[in-house]
Amino acid sequence: MEIYIKIFEVIFPVFFVIGVGFYLGKKNPRFDTNFITIFAGNLGTPAMIFYSVTTTGLTLFFFIHYFVYALIMIAGFALIGLILLFVLKKDLSMELPPLILPNTGNMGIPICLFAYGTEGLGIASAVASVIILFHFTLGIFLAKKKFSLDVVIKSPPVYAIIISVLFLFFKIQTPLFLENTTFLLTYATIFLVLMSLGIALTKLKFSLKDSILLSLCRIILGPIIAFIIIYYFNLSGFAAGVLLIQSAMPSAILNYLVGSMYSPKKIVDSIASTIVLSTIMSFFTIPIVVFFALKYFI
Repeated sequence: MEIYIKIFEVIFPVFFVIGVGFYLGKKNPRFDTNFITIFAGNLGTPAMIFYSVTTTGLTLFFFIHYFVYALIMIAGFALIGLILLFVLKKDLSMELPPLILPNTGNMGIPICLFAYGTEGLGIASAVASVIILFHFTLGIFLAKKKFSLDVVIKSPPVYAIIISVLFLFFKIQTPLFLENTTFLLTYATIFLVLMSLGIALTKLKFSLKDSILLSLCRIILGPIIAFIIIYYFNLSGFAAGVLLIQSAMPSAILNYLVGSMYSPKKIVDSIASTIVLSTIMSFFTIPIVVFFALKYFI
C-alpha cells in the first residue's frame, strides 16, 4: 500500500496542475501563453538546468554518463521510429522528432523530482539537457531539412548547459544568492510550463489515423529501450529509475512549435496528433512506469 501512496504523491501534483491549465484553456480559448513560452525559454529553463545540475549534488561523472545514456536512448528511439514511419509511409525526417524527443522537461523533471527528490532532479536534468540540445539542433534540422547554427547560438538553455558543466568541471561552489534565485525560478517554471501544457492540449487539433501507433511507439517502446540500457550497462538505484521515467514521457510540445515554423501543415497536424494522444495515453502509462521505478530502482 505504501508504494501506491508514493505513486499518488508523485503523480497527482503534476496531473493536477496540467488539469488546471486544461480547465483555464477550455474556459478561455483565447488564453495567451506567449508569456510563459518566452519566460520558460529565455529565463526559466536555463535557471532550472543550472539549479538542477549545480546544486543537487550531481557530479560531472554522473552528468556525463547519463548524458551519454540519454544519447543512446534517443538513438534507440530513432531506430524504432524510422522503421515505423517507413512502414506507415510517413515522412522519415519531419515526423521523426515527436518519436525521439519526449517531454523530459515539462513533465519528466517534476515527476522525477517528486519521485526521488533533489538527487533525482539532477539526473533528470542531465537527460533533459540532451533533449533540449536536440530540439534546437537535430529537431530543427529534421523539420526544415537544413541545419541552422543561428538558432543554437541564440538559445539561452544551451549556454545554461555549458555554464553548468563548467561549474561541475571546476567544482565551483554555487553562491547562495544564485542558488536561491534559480531555485525560485525553477519551481515557478515547473508550475507555469505544466499549466501551459494543459492549455496547449485544448488548442491542438488531432486525428486518430496513424497517430495511435506513433503515440504507442513513444510511450510504450520508450521504457522498453530504457530498460534494455539499464540492463546492459548494469545501472541501479535512483539514477536508473530516473532514466526509466524520463524514457516514458509523451512527445514534447516543443516538437509542435518547431514543426509549425519549418514544416508543411499536413506534417504539423500529424505531429500535433501524436503529441496530444501520447500525452493522454501517458496519464495511464506513467503511473505504471513510476511504480516499477520506485519498486526496483530506489
